[in-house]
Amino acid sequence: MNLADLNKVALAMVTPGKGILAADESSGTIKKRFDAIKVESTEENRRDYREMLFRSTEAMSKYVSGVILYDETIWQNAKDGTPLVKLIEQSGAIPGIKVDEGTQALPQCPGELVTIGLDKLAERLKKYYERGARFAKWRAVIDIGSGIPTQTAIHVNAHALARYAALCQAAQIVPIVEPEVLMDGDHDIERCYDVTQRVLNKTFQELRVQRVELEGMVLKPNMAISGKKCGKQASVEEVAEKTVRLLKACVPAAVPGIAFLSGGQSDEEATAHLNAMNRIGGLPWRLTFSYGRALQAAPQKAWSGKAENVAAGQRAFTHRARMNALASKGEWDTGQEKKVA
Repeated sequence: MNLADLNKVALAMVTPGKGILAADESSGTIKKRFDAIKVESTEENRRDYREMLFRSTEAMSKYVSGVILYDETIWQNAKDGTPLVKLIEQSGAIPGIKVDEGTQALPQCPGELVTIGLDKLAERLKKYYERGARFAKWRAVIDIGSGIPTQTAIHVNAHALARYAALCQAAQIVPIVEPEVLMDGDHDIERCYDVTQRVLNKTFQELRVQRVELEGMVLKPNMAISGKKCGKQASVEEVAEKTVRLLKACVPAAVPGIAFLSGGQSDEEATAHLNAMNRIGGLPWRLTFSYGRALQAAPQKAWSGKAENVAAGQRAFTHRARMNALASKGEWDTGQEKKVA
């Protein structure tokens, strides 16, 4: 393992004014998104949609530092035969790959999940590296509800995240470590804060045990935020203040950067929260975005599976990427939302 090279890639992934496009939806997830815009989820349509994003020259070259791909996508070629990985590289962004294989029920823990995919991961990472991937992603899912999360669920998911991260670094691939505390419940922001603190503390404990080099990774956490069904939604300022306080308490300064997930927030909410955090300033790590739906909902709707709408889809993608790039520097405001190129 060459730590200097891993650190260089990790820093590039959190370049100021840029963020990571999460285009790693599973076949099931992208089918739901395509169903919403009445597009059949065929391999060709999925390829065409993602090619549209990767050929968005302004967005990719100015505002995107890296792209997380799904296994299907990393092996696909564009319509003209160019590997999609090459389109990403040509834009100046770094190709990455989602390597977890989803979740399954956690034994003895009703309602809780554990992420799988460690078996044969070392062999898969070698192939992904040869294809051009220089970073990877693994998502752990922690739900908040009555009696959950259990310490068991937190422990096994943190352990798996650390094992994955160690395998990535051994393969000269930067791990994105993603422990996601879901925002689906009726819990308030204080409960989210407390659970996320437990999750992050356990995750970093496991990373240290398994000798993961913190300078060669990127953290992808949730924000401290009210559950969707909570009657009292925290303000933008409270989300920013509590999230920054939480990260300062849990995340070592050695980590180069934090790229937030959007986790079901609306486009503008995700942007506003990131912006408010960066305005607080004085942080030891760079704060940016690693958004999926919050970057893609607008371009998906504009495109709607029609070749004649590609330019409109690319404009919508460029706008959302630009808004989040501004937020990653604390320079966004709602007035800029109306200035679509």
